Formats: sequence, structure tokens, C-alpha cells
Amino acid sequence: MVSNEKFYNFLKSKTWNLTEKWYENLNKDLNGIYSTNNQEEIQLLKEQNHLFHEKFVDLFNNSSEEGLKSFDDFIEVIVNDNGHQRTPLTEIIGEFFHQQYLYLELLEEFVSKYENELSDKQIIEFSTAILSTINDIILKFTKEFIEQSQIRLKSQQEMIIELSAPVIKLTADSALLPLIGEVDTNRAKVILEQSLQQCSDMKIKHLYIDLLGVPVVDTMVAQQLFQMISALKLIGVSTSLSGVRPSIAQTTIQLGIDFKGVETHSSIEQAMRKHR
Repeated sequence: MVSNEKFYNFLKSKTWNLTEKWYENLNKDLNGIYSTNNQEEIQLLKEQNHLFHEKFVDLFNNSSEEGLKSFDDFIEVIVNDNGHQRTPLTEIIGEFFHQQYLYLELLEEFVSKYENELSDKQIIEFSTAILSTINDIILKFTKEFIEQSQIRLKSQQEMIIELSAPVIKLTADSALLPLIGEVDTNRAKVILEQSLQQCSDMKIKHLYIDLLGVPVVDTMVAQQLFQMISALKLIGVSTSLSGVRPSIAQTTIQLGIDFKGVETHSSIEQAMRKHR
């Protein structure tokens, strides 16, 4: 009967061969990292693939639980790799299945080499271990990849929102806040926080708020604007509201929103002329 150790040693001697065979047969027309012609990226890709094989082969020398846990390091490397981040998840998973086929081919080679020493039960056990382990790795990787992608997406969205509420300094004590695009609850909160902080940092005394680029001003947007104007007033910043188009003015009247007490202008030029 062939021991697990013999199968482990057989696989261990094949790790770099597996990597080279995998890359040789890799579909270079795939998207992302797999289509790179950069030699440094290709070498890194091979090293990452070889790390996978080292971890995988060790499963046959350790308990399955210990082996799977050791894949956490590998998964972290791939998930945080820039090349894999720009590669579709479906294509990465496809390459995991490619590794599965390579190991099944190796098992076939091992069986032919030790045919008289292997029982049918052992062959099934080795085959099942390969299939189930690859599946477990795919599940762990997919979960981590999606979670990290969501974290990056949220971070990018927050950065976009922050950049979409810039306070532009005009003079020593005046500035412009041009609002562009839809304003939802989350963005309105960021605009309020960013405006207060930037006006304070830049020692602004008067802030021009231009709504020309905002397609819809509803009750929520109006309330957030009033809150921002009130908060700015508390830190000594007066405000002018401009860009209130006729359609928006009609909508605010229909909604019962009262702009009384707020300095409003049809255009930013008109607002600036008043404060010269």
C-alpha cells in the first residue's frame, strides 16, 4: 500500500513543473493579469502560482484543517495583488479549476507508476481530496475577493463623494462650493462635514453655494442645504445660494419649501456682483 508521504513527495517534486505547464497552456487572451506581456508581471504570476502548489501539496503532509488554514496567506497575497484586482473573478476561478485538472493528471501519472501498490480506495481518496480541497479554496477565495472588492468600492465611492464637494477659495475670505449631480442623504452629509471643515481651515467668511449642476432639489436636499447654511452661520460664515433654476423654484414651491431668509440669486455671477 502506498503511503500519503509517497504521494506527497511525488507531488512535491512536480511543483515547478506544474507552474510552467500551467503558464504554457494559459489562455493569454484572457482579461487582466493573464494577458500581460510584462516580464516582471509574468514572473510574479508564476511565483504566485508556485506558492499555490506549495500550499496545496502540503495538504498531503498535514491535516486538511491545517492545510486549508495555510491557504489564508496565499489568498491574502492574491486578493491584494494589483494584477488580480483588475482581473474578472470568473477568470481567476477558471484558473483554480485549471489547477484541479493538472492535479488529476498528476494523480493519473502517479497511479500508473504505482499501479500494483495502490488500492481502489486510495485512488478514490486522493481524487476526492484534490476535488474537495480545490472547491474549498475557491469558496474561501471568492468570499475574501468579494469582501475586499466591496471595501475598495466603498472607499472609492467615498473619495468620489469627497471630491464632489470641493470648496474653492476665491479671495482671502470668500470661496465657492459648486454642487454637481444628484445629492442623496450620504452625499449631503459629506458635503456638510467637508464644507464646515474646509471653510474653517481656510478662514472663509462668505461661501457661494451654486446649485446650477444639481438636477433635482427635493425636500431632503433643501433641508440639508438649510442645515448647512445654519451650521456655517454658527461658525461665522455667511452664504449666498445661486443657480436656482425656474424648474427647481417651481418644484420647491410645490413641495412647500420656503427659501425666505436665504440669500438667493439666479446665477453665481449675480451673487458675486452683490458682494464686491
